[in-house]
Amino acid sequence: MKDLIIESSEAILKEADIFWNNPGTIDTIERAAALLSEALANGNKIISCGNGGSLCDAMHFAEELTGRYRKNRTSLPAIAINDPAYITCVGNDFSFDEIYSRYVEGVGNEGDVLLAISTSGNSGNIVKAAESARLKKMKVLVLTSTGNNRLSSLGDVVVAAPKADYSDRVQEIHIQVIHILIQAIEKQLGFE
Repeated sequence: MKDLIIESSEAILKEADIFWNNPGTIDTIERAAALLSEALANGNKIISCGNGGSLCDAMHFAEELTGRYRKNRTSLPAIAINDPAYITCVGNDFSFDEIYSRYVEGVGNEGDVLLAISTSGNSGNIVKAAESARLKKMKVLVLTSTGNNRLSSLGDVVVAAPKADYSDRVQEIHIQVIHILIQAIEKQLGFE
């Protein structure tokens, strides 16, 4: 068992080291934070989406903004598309590929930001959500992994974790980035 724990912890540290030592990482996250902060400062909202663990990250991001992160402050407008009745309605009546894009079409406005999270960057419903956001003149922040993928081409800012053998390594980078983004938003909006 110890070998498994050591092997896993070494893999986590290796992926984090690759990501955080990439010369462009800090600048990219800074641009992402500015994109989100500007939207919120201008009275717009952030809509987030993902599948599986990435949806959990999207929900965590939205609840930290509407609730609190480290300190009490004004609630910030963020929504994770996670209503099971809505998702099953659209999935049944249209298709699973449209569960997020139809929501963005109905709720998104020009100036809002879509936080699109996909470890592969090729999830059809996340790609369609980003396409819908583009049509609504929203900004798109992508959290994905490196390599060729359809989602990256739709992002105003793309934060890409190192491509890994398993999606959990990518998700571990994503949650680090999400926490930093929340902290940066709070600082840029004067809450820190």
